[in-house]
Amino acid sequence: MNLLKHDIATEFPQFKDKIQSLRASNAHFAKLFESYDLVNHAITKVETTGGAGAAMTDEALEIEKKKRLKIKDEIVQMLTRP
Repeated sequence: MNLLKHDIATEFPQFKDKIQSLRASNAHFAKLFESYDLVNHAITKVETTGGAGAAMTDEALEIEKKKRLKIKDEIVQMLTRP
């Protein structure tokens, strides 16, 4: 298992259909999803390269991880609403 793989579809395969539906029908969800992917990609790049080519201080990395978690929390709330 890839411990660095934090994309929403991988972490929540049970919501695959709902993710697709919300991305198509809810502009706020689509924006959150895009924002999450951008932040996640930046974090993954730093973690997989050890900072080479993706310089980020430890403090900045922690800020980005907290941002990713906040966005993820909002996405999960939207996914689990009836």
